[in-house]
Amino acid sequence: MPTAIPTAAILADAWPWLALVGALAALLVVDLALVRGRGGEMSLRAAAVASVAWVGIALTFFLVLLVAGDGGDASAFLAGYLVEKSLSLDNVFVFLLVFSAFALPVAERHRLLTYGIVLALVLRALFIVVGAAALGAVGWLSFVFAAFLIWTGWRMFRHRHDHDGEQAMVDRLKRILPMSSAPSDGRLMHRDRSRVVLTTGGAALAGIALVDIVFAVDSVPAILAITSDTFIVFAANAFALLGLRPLFFLVAELVERLYHLKTALAALLVFIGAKMALAEFVGKIGPEISLPIIAAILATGVVASLVRDRRPGGADRPPHYEPRAQKA
Repeated sequence: MPTAIPTAAILADAWPWLALVGALAALLVVDLALVRGRGGEMSLRAAAVASVAWVGIALTFFLVLLVAGDGGDASAFLAGYLVEKSLSLDNVFVFLLVFSAFALPVAERHRLLTYGIVLALVLRALFIVVGAAALGAVGWLSFVFAAFLIWTGWRMFRHRHDHDGEQAMVDRLKRILPMSSAPSDGRLMHRDRSRVVLTTGGAALAGIALVDIVFAVDSVPAILAITSDTFIVFAANAFALLGLRPLFFLVAELVERLYHLKTALAALLVFIGAKMALAEFVGKIGPEISLPIIAAILATGVVASLVRDRRPGGADRPPHYEPRAQKA
């Protein structure tokens, strides 16, 4: 007969989750109330302040873990947060393509980004639970994840200076989603003759959710290679995703200037994949080692991009995505 799990033990495991989800929900409500007070739009200055605030909140969570006495969890969270935050910058390209393809007015973008990111959080939670359980039950699956991360890094490196793949994905979404060309007027769906179809806003929201599923296939294995603690993995994903909303308005135009960002992200994925594969032979590489390596890879990509832009003619290149997005 199976032994019953004491209620106290269940509550002890559950309260950190309840506290985290409650805190995130409260922070999101405050953020939305502030945006609504500004008429639903986000200026560049407000986006910068909100972006810094979300990074500060994530670092506060890191300090809470550190003060709680588990330096390993704190380092794993910070490493995972850096990975997820960096990979989420790639989402900015595709979100901009989605909004441009569906001709979405700027005033609607913040609302739809909020809906899309909350939906993405739920989907990420499912990915994390399933992925962690699969890794725990099937040991050799770590080699599959490692090979996939290395292959994804190689593919990203090959296409580091173009967005043809992202553009093709958005074009495909426009073809398969049942939608009306009528303005959304704040609605996600409306009745067109005898059937219910998506408005342009609803189609854009569906596109954001589907795009995030594609990105989650890369990002969730990447952070699971750093830690298998689902609480830490979810927290890193949550803070990175919620900070993506103001980050979109802040860097939608500027992120293209980080010319070597994708090269750094490709190197990051290859490193994490190699780390995951080698763990079976040389032992697990702890976050105290992987964290400075991850930070160094990302810093190298950013610094190399800034140096390139400071050279004569270095910043004079057309954006790769805008012309094609505007034609849609």
